Amino acid sequence: MRILMIIDGLPGGGAEKTVLTLSKGLVGMGHQVSVFSLRRVCDYEIPEGVDYQVILDTYKKPWRKLTELSRRAALLDNAIVEAQKKGSFDLVFSHLHKTDRIVALTKSIPREKLWYCVHGMFSYSYLKHRQGFSRWLKRKKIQHVYQNSNVIGVSQAVLHDISTHFGITLSKSAVIHNPFDIDGIHLKATEPCEMAGKDYLIHVGRFHEHKRHDRLIKAYALSGIQAPLVLMGNGSEERIAQLKAIATAAGVADRVMFNSFVPNPYPWIANARMLVLSSDCEGFGNVLVEALICQTPAVSTLCPGGPVEILTGELARGLSGMGDQELADTMSDIYNNPPNIDTTTIESYSIGAICRQYLSLATEER
Repeated sequence: MRILMIIDGLPGGGAEKTVLTLSKGLVGMGHQVSVFSLRRVCDYEIPEGVDYQVILDTYKKPWRKLTELSRRAALLDNAIVEAQKKGSFDLVFSHLHKTDRIVALTKSIPREKLWYCVHGMFSYSYLKHRQGFSRWLKRKKIQHVYQNSNVIGVSQAVLHDISTHFGITLSKSAVIHNPFDIDGIHLKATEPCEMAGKDYLIHVGRFHEHKRHDRLIKAYALSGIQAPLVLMGNGSEERIAQLKAIATAAGVADRVMFNSFVPNPYPWIANARMLVLSSDCEGFGNVLVEALICQTPAVSTLCPGGPVEILTGELARGLSGMGDQELADTMSDIYNNPPNIDTTTIESYSIGAICRQYLSLATEER
């Protein structure tokens, strides 16, 4: 089967990693996979056997923003037409909303073969801070892209969000969780880590406002936990300076460590006493599954999105209310009384299991 993945760049994020993990798994199953990136940025290694192409927009004229979407759609069409000289694509997956807006304007992709992969909670990302006409217009633009289309939600919450909050009727839909290279994560987790043998907590994620590092730092201070808190990710110097100031005000600056994103965070996760996610919203919550694979207890705010679908059974003790004190209490509970992590449930996130779900979408079109 020939499969095309389209994404607007490959910086160090969860959706980007998902695209490459899927691609690696599908190639390993004997399928031909192309990844078309709409920007040159790439913080990950491209899996062997994947046809990776950058569809670059080099237009520089002052009015480039006005024609950006249609222009980039035309460039993408040209690349797809050229690629299909070797055979038609059986499935096409578009990842992330910026990509979807471009893909929606293409003419070379049969709509029955196209699936939009929605990785986030659109009502939070695009409507929360808008009011009046701006909110109405954004809602209409999103409706225009996804109305009567095929959509994969990385969690049930994501699919429910796009259907209900935007009044969108989908042609076909599926909930498919993100895939994880379980054996690969286990192997990478054995690599050296400077914190090995020490007690510490960890948060892995970009220093973006919706990740709410401010909430985490305040909750950490309230929890009374003395083990250091490692914050691993990339972000603006301004945002990091703000968070350092919050740590100072909370009296924990000497115990909060700011580390840059590394391609292999698994030794850090595996050696941690606990992983904490403090977000306002998570489409899925990749790092929670990665923690469980590494046998590291996880805590997450009970935010809209995937965490409630990941931390189930005994692991649900790690779900916290959104307040600082609530998160602090949950952190303290899990730190002192970690839950048992059942490895059998983790298998449902394996590359093979998830890739088979993606491939089954092709049979629906026949």
